[in-house]
Amino acid sequence: MQCSWKSMMLLALASIAIQYTAIRTFSTKPLSLLYSVGLAPTGHAVNCTPKDLTKVGQKTLGGSDQGCDETPSRTPSPPSSPSLDSNNTDKRTHILILATTRSGSSFVGQLFNQHPEMFYMFEPLYHVQLALLPRLSQSRNMAERRVMLGAARELLGSLYHCHLSSLESYIRPRPSNHSTYKLFRRGASRSLCSPPVCEAPLGQEGQSLVLADEGECVRRCGPLNLSLAAEVCRSKRHAAIKTVRIPQISDLRALIEDRRLNLKVVQLVRDPRGILASRIETFRDTYRLWRLWRATGRRPHNLDLGQINAVCEDFLKSVSTALSRPAWLRGRYMLLRYEDLARFPLKKARELYSFLGLDLDHSVKDWIINNTRGSSDLSSRQKFTTVRDSAANAENWRLKLSFDMVAYTQTACQPLLELLGYKRVLHPRELRNLSHSLVEDRTFHPFL
Repeated sequence: MQCSWKSMMLLALASIAIQYTAIRTFSTKPLSLLYSVGLAPTGHAVNCTPKDLTKVGQKTLGGSDQGCDETPSRTPSPPSSPSLDSNNTDKRTHILILATTRSGSSFVGQLFNQHPEMFYMFEPLYHVQLALLPRLSQSRNMAERRVMLGAARELLGSLYHCHLSSLESYIRPRPSNHSTYKLFRRGASRSLCSPPVCEAPLGQEGQSLVLADEGECVRRCGPLNLSLAAEVCRSKRHAAIKTVRIPQISDLRALIEDRRLNLKVVQLVRDPRGILASRIETFRDTYRLWRLWRATGRRPHNLDLGQINAVCEDFLKSVSTALSRPAWLRGRYMLLRYEDLARFPLKKARELYSFLGLDLDHSVKDWIINNTRGSSDLSSRQKFTTVRDSAANAENWRLKLSFDMVAYTQTACQPLLELLGYKRVLHPRELRNLSHSLVEDRTFHPFL
């Protein structure tokens, strides 16, 4: 039987993932998948391509410790224990915003980004996906997901310990002398656009203007020095990372159970009908057939219904796991509905910070006031802006989807809607009547 090179690559990657799981199971000391297969700095610069990964898998299974093509580098191997400032180690809180695309995660991320003692990173796992499995976002292949998740967990652990050099193997083109222009959405992070990382402050007293124009950060600050950024990370008392590339809370169990991390997860959920409406407007090529359905009233026969089914499936499994209150999530998990945050931003921000054991800084309060009263016109013209009339935006999807599209989505996602307290609509007039909310008044208390 002859196999394609793609099949061989996936088999090799799956073998790596299985071997990694076995090692983690039988070892008392956590090992790094990235370092074992040469995907992160080990004293040499490692440059892995998808083609290289097949070779790495073969060498790993054969007992070789050599990774991909190596060139001399001054990057040191990461220390075995966190190299954080002694004053910050015991009090440091690590936060992960777990979400899906177009669920309001950028807004939630800014609630942490505005805190002066928070080191915030926007979607660093984007680089892992782009380097390893560029099409993973549309794949349900379990072997691909295991490979991606193994690398993602290891990278998250490294980043929370401020080992930002771990990112270098994934950024394309590879950083030169630990500096790069290519960190995804760098401008969304105040820490990466303010002194000492950036010597050209974009506002008064070092205040950045990343919310007005993320590109201004890169234009005025120049390349990002990851070594300097790591020093800033270590100087902060807390760290937060946002990601839409971890499907379920159970995928994070190993990190949550690592008490050295003190990791707390905020899972952001949104009505899947709202997610669908937002994706149709934002990702026009990917959701072209959905827009055709809306325009013509006829569902295309080749429409990929899995795009929304996957969202509901992952949400349902993840939230069901969390609401069953397993011991490993005690004190580590909070469920947050986007609609509640949009309607009551200050109240929910206070609850969020209380769960994390942090003080709600005045800069966060000011940001909320200034960024939840924007015009609906602004939010419709700027797809990734966090400035909007948040209360009006919470259910405006009801004006953007046809009744047939809503009917299909709420049928496919019925168990999730019931679990999260989202009401079904049974008639087109009911869909358009915005005076009647489709969000039930329901409180989800943190698992303490």
